[in-house]
Amino acid sequence: MSLRSQLLKGILDGCVLSVIKKEPAYGYELSKKLQEAGLEDVSEGTIYPVLLRLQKNGYICGEMQPSESGPNRKYYYLTEAGDKVLGEIAKEWEQIVIPASLLLKRGI
Repeated sequence: MSLRSQLLKGILDGCVLSVIKKEPAYGYELSKKLQEAGLEDVSEGTIYPVLLRLQKNGYICGEMQPSESGPNRKYYYLTEAGDKVLGEIAKEWEQIVIPASLLLKRGI
């Protein structure tokens, strides 16, 4: 596993929750939105285990909806618990990323 993959694994839950908070989405759509945001490494194969874990933890819920271009799709919605944990993730991330960035820049 690459260093980038390891770093991404630690924050991917928060990124997925953030996308879903803005607008409910289905798996393929989520991976595309994350890729458009600059996380090119995030494939559908990466997204679905994350979605299952988030749903199992009660942070998101899924609902099947008809699609205009094919079979029904499972759209994911943020739950109240998911919104709360997203806030905690964002707070913890800020407490880590700012000092880590400063330390890493000093080392360059």
